[in-house]
Amino acid sequence: MSAKLGEILVRENLISSQQLRETLEYQRANGGRLGSNLVNLGMVSDDVITAVLSRQYGVPSINLELFQIEQETIKLISQEVALKYSVLPISKVGATLTLAMADPTNVFAMDDIKFMTGLNVEPVIASETSLLVAIGKYYSLSNQIEIFDAAAISGLERFTPSIGGNGNGNGKNLNGKNGNGKNASGVADSGASDDQRLIESDLNVSLDRFEFAATDGEEFELLEDNDEIDLAQLAIASEDAPVVRLVNVLLVDALRRGASDIHVEPYEKDFRIRFRIDGVLYDVMHPPMKMRDALISRLKIMSKLDISEKRLPQDGRIKVKVKIDNRSRELDFRVSSLPTLFGEKVVLRLLDKDKLMLDMTKLGFEQESLEIFQRNINKPYGMVLVTGPTGSGKTNTLYSALQALNTSETNIMTAEDPVEFNLPGINQVQMKEQIGLNFAAALRSFLRQDPNIVLVGEIRDFETAEIAIKAALTGHLVLSTLHTNDAPSTISRMVNMGIEPFLVATSVNIIQAQRLIRKICKDCKEEVHVPVEGFLEIGFSAEDAAAMKAYKGKGCTVCNNTGYKGRIGLYEVMEITDELRELIIIGASAIELRRKAIELGMITLRGSGLRKLSEGITTIEEVVKETVL
Repeated sequence: MSAKLGEILVRENLISSQQLRETLEYQRANGGRLGSNLVNLGMVSDDVITAVLSRQYGVPSINLELFQIEQETIKLISQEVALKYSVLPISKVGATLTLAMADPTNVFAMDDIKFMTGLNVEPVIASETSLLVAIGKYYSLSNQIEIFDAAAISGLERFTPSIGGNGNGNGKNLNGKNGNGKNASGVADSGASDDQRLIESDLNVSLDRFEFAATDGEEFELLEDNDEIDLAQLAIASEDAPVVRLVNVLLVDALRRGASDIHVEPYEKDFRIRFRIDGVLYDVMHPPMKMRDALISRLKIMSKLDISEKRLPQDGRIKVKVKIDNRSRELDFRVSSLPTLFGEKVVLRLLDKDKLMLDMTKLGFEQESLEIFQRNINKPYGMVLVTGPTGSGKTNTLYSALQALNTSETNIMTAEDPVEFNLPGINQVQMKEQIGLNFAAALRSFLRQDPNIVLVGEIRDFETAEIAIKAALTGHLVLSTLHTNDAPSTISRMVNMGIEPFLVATSVNIIQAQRLIRKICKDCKEEVHVPVEGFLEIGFSAEDAAAMKAYKGKGCTVCNNTGYKGRIGLYEVMEITDELRELIIIGASAIELRRKAIELGMITLRGSGLRKLSEGITTIEEVVKETVL
C-alpha cells in the first residue's frame, strides 16, 4: 500500500519525489504508515491522505467530528483493539458493523473484529489523527477506567489540603482536622462530606499549602490551532468522565494559582503532579497509579500527539476556552512528552496572554538601563541580544521591544521555536526542523521579504549567527537571544562560534542579560533584622549597608504561605560603545570587557538585585540565588 500511495501522491503533484524519498527514509527509521508520516512531517494534510485512499480503494471516507456514536456501538470493540488497529465502530445495522479505519486494506483487523463481534464488517476511511481523537473521546467514557465517582471531582472545591501529610490524608488540614475525618482532638467530624472523604482516600491528594478549586459551572472546550471549534457535544458526553474532569481541574487551577508550568510525573510507585509558581515547583497532588495512563493519554489527545507512540519525545499544543467567574478566558498550553523509566512525563507550559507584559516600564528595568535599551532598539540597524537561562523572561522582553516598534510603516518578521504568543501586525514563523525549516533557513528567506526588523528566536550555531550579523550590517535591526551567564561573556560565545571579532564589534549594538526573581508578598510583608555584615557580604557599600532595611513575607493565604507573590526582572544592559568595540577587536576577555563596562556605568545583575533589595521588593535569598558578585 505504501508504495502505491506514494506514487499516486507524486503523480497528482501533491508531493515531490524528493519529499517521498525523505518520508520513506523517515519511515524506515521510525516505523509507522506512510500516510501518517507524510502528515507528521508536514508534507500533506490528513484530509488529502484520506481522499486519496478513498479513491484508491473505492471505500467511502467520513468525517468523525460529524458523528455522534452510541455507547452501545462503542462497547462492541475494546479500547485496546481500537488502538491496536486504529479503528472505531460507527454503527450497527442488523448483522453489519460499519468500521472507521485508517487502513482499509488491513484484512487482519477486519477478520479479528468479525470474529470478536460475530458481525460482518463494512469499512470506511477516516484519518488516523481523527481516529485517535475519537478513540480518546469515546473510550474515556467507558467503565474500563474505574477510578472514582465523577461527582467526587466536583467536591474538590470543598477539599481542604493537608499540611505536612504524606500524600494519603494523614496530615493535619488547614482547619485543624486530621486526614482521617477527625479533628485535632480525635472526635469524628460530622461535617466532612462523603465526596470529601472519597477524594482524600481514593485520590491520595497531597496539596501542601494548596487548595483546589472546582470547575463546576465552568465551560471548558478544546480549540483547534487556529479556529475555535464547537465541542458542546463532547463536553456533554464527557461531563461524567473522571479523567477528563481531573484534567480540566488541573488546567483551570494552574491559571488561578498563577502557575507557569504543570509537571505530570510517573514513578515506579508514585504518580505526582507539580505546579511551578513564581519559578518554584510545588507538589499539588498524587493521583492513584491506575489513573496514570488514562490521564497522560487524555493530555496527549488534547494536544494532538500520537498516544500509541510512547518511545519518542513529542511536542504539541492545547488551546482551551474556559469560563471562570463569569469571564471567558482563552488559554494556550505548550505540551512536551518525554519517555522516562516508568512512563511518559508530560510538562505543560501555560502561555497566558493576560500575563504577557508588553509595557517595558513595568518589567523591572532600572531607569538608566531602560533608557539605554530603548535607545538601541530604535536604531535603524544593528543587533540587539538578550541572554539568560530558560525561563528568565527573554521572550517577554523581546515581545515588549517588538510591540514598541510595531507600526504600520514597519515590516517585522520573527522566526520562533515555538511561537509562544500571536502578535497582531507581526509576521511570525514557526520553525519545523523535520522539514528543514530552521532559524538559518528562515533568516535567509526573511532577507528576501523586505524586512525592517527581524527577530531570530535563538542563535544556536555559526550559520545562524553569520546570517544574522550580515543582516545587521546591511541595514536591518536584528533581535535575538543566546544562552550565556552575563552580558560580557556573550561576546566570547559568539567568537567561539567562529564569528570574527571585528564582525561582532561592528554589528552588535547592545547585549542584555536578565534573570527573574520572586517579589515579596505585599499582604504579609514585614521587616526583618539583618546585621550590617550581611549586607556588606552581598555587595553593599559600608554607607549603604548601615542604612539598609530588609523585608520578608511572613506567609498568608494570598501567597499560599510562601511569602512571595509574582516575579520581577533583574537586568544587566551592556551598550557596545567605541571603547568596548576596540577591546572586542583586539580579543579582550570577558573579564576585561566586564571591568570596562562597569567603569562606563553598566549596572550588573547583582547591582540590579541590590537596588530591588533597597526598594524592599525582594529578599536577600532571592538575589543571592540568582546573581553573583
